[in-house]
Amino acid sequence: MIKLGLIREGKTPADNRVALTPAQCKWILKNSGEVAIFAQSSPSRCFSDKEYSMAGVEVKEDMSDCDILLGIKEVPVSQLIPGKTYLFFSHTRKKQAYNQKLFRSVIDNQITLIDYECLEHEDGQRILGFGFFAGVVGAHNGMMSYGKRTGAFDLVRVHQQRSFRELIHTYFGLRIPPVKIVVTGSGRVAHGILEIMNLMGIVEVEPEDYLQKQYAYPVYTQLKGPDLYKPKSGGAYSRVHFHERPDQYDCIFLPYAMQSDILMNGIYWDTAMPRLFGKERIQDPAWRMNTIADITDDAFGSVPINLGDQTIEDPIYGVDKHSFEKTAPYATSSVDVMAVGNLPNELPRDASRYFGEQLIKYVLEDLVKNNHSAVIERATMVKAGEITKRYDYLADYAAGK
Repeated sequence: MIKLGLIREGKTPADNRVALTPAQCKWILKNSGEVAIFAQSSPSRCFSDKEYSMAGVEVKEDMSDCDILLGIKEVPVSQLIPGKTYLFFSHTRKKQAYNQKLFRSVIDNQITLIDYECLEHEDGQRILGFGFFAGVVGAHNGMMSYGKRTGAFDLVRVHQQRSFRELIHTYFGLRIPPVKIVVTGSGRVAHGILEIMNLMGIVEVEPEDYLQKQYAYPVYTQLKGPDLYKPKSGGAYSRVHFHERPDQYDCIFLPYAMQSDILMNGIYWDTAMPRLFGKERIQDPAWRMNTIADITDDAFGSVPINLGDQTIEDPIYGVDKHSFEKTAPYATSSVDVMAVGNLPNELPRDASRYFGEQLIKYVLEDLVKNNHSAVIERATMVKAGEITKRYDYLADYAAGK
């Protein structure tokens, strides 16, 4: 019998999402005689202790007799249990300095760490993530920001709605003025953005038409890799080559920035990649874009005027066009930025339900049966305290270098 434990989130502020919902736990218990599930008592989960108990999950404090522990965000070092197998988002694969101590502690405690972010299909497509709901909430918040800035319409706060279905009902009768919105990206985040664009009745147009035409109704265009980047040496964009050598590409986004009122940014970015624009561009008198929803949220990253995270309660700030300093939002001399690192927490029950479905479908059976799954092996960063071969580039990081 394998014992699964749903651990309480220990990071501050506490995340309210879960790896498995009560209904999913009930299904697992009904369909597998090999698994027992326990939930650590938590006051902050989007599903209550009572809901887990009613689903047949024992709620208790001590998780030390569980074999596999499932969380969401990083587990505080003081709460790690030696010798266990953990699944959570560790945010260590890029040698993030703020989690170096955590990674070292995983090794010191002979823990096996399977990182959700590293669970991928053979083609590199991620299996688990909350990106779709980040896109949904981020797009809504971006439109809410524009509505408040212009006074053209008023949108509710997402976290005040009980579900995605309830949020959709708030769009009935919504009238958006003839704005131009540019959406970047092609992954889960972008899919969530497009869902909101379509639910709000905003019309999709081709990138070339978007640059050349003005419209009497609200429109958006979606820019994918070939629309955003071109090789410095000429020739065609190659996705594989771009991700191998992003330094050999220029970003060609600027014409879209000059034609847009709103940017919904959903692209993956790291430090080797060119930014969408230089921050000085917002000083150009021809600069039109006054609302940016940086949904992938990399501080000083693809959106160079992203000055860092805001909170769910206060998601928007202004960036002064002359000093580049953070200001209150909606000032005429600023560009408004929506940048929040935990956007799916505004729809935690829907986001958790989707996450758990993918976990059950692609990971859980092999995990509990200890099958030699290539998917799980690729995502195992540390095994019983030893860094695995795939992640041996993290050895100096683990050593504190």
